[in-house]
Amino acid sequence: MKNTELRYVTQERAAALLGIPKKELSRISEESGLGHKERAGNQEEIFFTYEELRRICQMAAHVH
Repeated sequence: MKNTELRYVTQERAAALLGIPKKELSRISEESGLGHKERAGNQEEIFFTYEELRRICQMAAHVH
């Protein structure tokens, strides 16, 4: 079985991993500039690297 390293996670998965609502993650993404949008036809999805998720966690920790 081939090991596949995931480098990006969807916004939905990122919200689940961070334990925050998708809407809140979207707000944080817009304010911080973290995450990147990918478009396929008329659909658009935001993806995050694990480094970006780490940075979001650090920002959240400093706020609370």
